[in-house]
Amino acid sequence: MTTSTSSRERVAEGADRPAVEIVNVRKSFGDVEVIKGLSLRVARGEVLCIIGPSGSGKSSLLRCVNHLEKIDFGAILLDGSYVGYRRVGETLHEMRLSAIAAQRAQVGMVFQRFHLFPHMTALENIIEAPVGVRKESKAEATARARALLDRVGLADREGAYPGQLSGGQQQRVAIARALAMQPKVLLFDEPTSALDPELVGEVLTVMRSLAEEGQTMIVVTHEIGFAREVADRVVFMDDGQVVEEGLASEVLESPREQRTREFLGKVL
Repeated sequence: MTTSTSSRERVAEGADRPAVEIVNVRKSFGDVEVIKGLSLRVARGEVLCIIGPSGSGKSSLLRCVNHLEKIDFGAILLDGSYVGYRRVGETLHEMRLSAIAAQRAQVGMVFQRFHLFPHMTALENIIEAPVGVRKESKAEATARARALLDRVGLADREGAYPGQLSGGQQQRVAIARALAMQPKVLLFDEPTSALDPELVGEVLTVMRSLAEEGQTMIVVTHEIGFAREVADRVVFMDDGQVVEEGLASEVLESPREQRTREFLGKVL
């Protein structure tokens, strides 16, 4: 597949270049357009929270950022490089699968459902990608995995299988697994939605610590309190478009748009 870039915006160069740039992206599933010409920029070290009703395109957008879904129009850039494509003149050509996999390794993703390998221990789940994809030595990957398990409060559970862990513990292992690849950006797709209420806090605590350490994060969430506390900016999406974006305090406390006010009135 090739795509013309003649109408695309040029990504900024140098220190001002964003960690992620989404430029006029469109995505359809069959006859249903779920993302409608959406543009966003995420700075290095920024925490961007995306809120909005179900079906607004939030999760689809995240999956496009690491090319799990192919966009139909526009461009997504990671640290200045086109995601899933290489540029030749004014045309984008889809990269080989091996190149896409290497690029995808720079973007960590934490899903609603934890997607841990059930036949592997917590430690084995974390070292699988560094050893298999990045060809790290098992000793090096294991040392980092143990440090990450300690970081998420699970140093004593490295030998446990997913079925022996609570939902909150499984999600913390999933976060450690994403961090093991030392990603430039972490994507979170409703990371607490599958958890019992009493387990939500332990996952949000880990995410807060990552934000404090300057990890670039894009978080799709219904946890408005978390967004208010941790996000640098909040984006409200509806019907595949950005309705409102701004500082977390501005969007959540004094939204400009009526649609944003209606949504927040129902969830707060």
